[in-house]
Amino acid sequence: MLVGITGTPGTGKTSVAQALRKRGIDVLDLKTTVGPFVLEHDDEMGADIVDVEAWAAEHTFLEGFAEGAIAHFLPCEKIIVLRCRPDVLSERLAPRGYSAEKIRENAEAEALDVILIETADAFAAEQIYEIDTTSIDSETAADQILAFAEGRIPASFGSLDWSEYVMSL
Repeated sequence: MLVGITGTPGTGKTSVAQALRKRGIDVLDLKTTVGPFVLEHDDEMGADIVDVEAWAAEHTFLEGFAEGAIAHFLPCEKIIVLRCRPDVLSERLAPRGYSAEKIRENAEAEALDVILIETADAFAAEQIYEIDTTSIDSETAADQILAFAEGRIPASFGSLDWSEYVMSL
């Protein structure tokens, strides 16, 4: 079984993966798998452009946990979408050295549910679990991920609405 952990940059994917690893759970960092599928680097946005379809086609064999902003393109049995209120997300991204434009782009994507919508388009409702990481620590999020992966809590998504933040960004 493959369980994906996805979300906008800054929502806590790496921190949650570290919390899971501390518990002895292997979590694949998907950033380490995209190298051969990078088509170009967008200097303006400071991001690699990845051939996601080719990348996903090469990674259909994965099992266990995988985390990354493109995890929702894999054939997961369960998928967790980490979310964060856009104003807090902006605060988390600023120390990373992102440009103001890139921070705004990510905050807008979060406010508009971009990754959640992509995930909902690819998976059935019972496969998706959304976690608001705005005010919880990575250990609590890891607890929720394990509970969902093990079937101890039901799928849940679509309850967060940050559209009001779009106008304030």
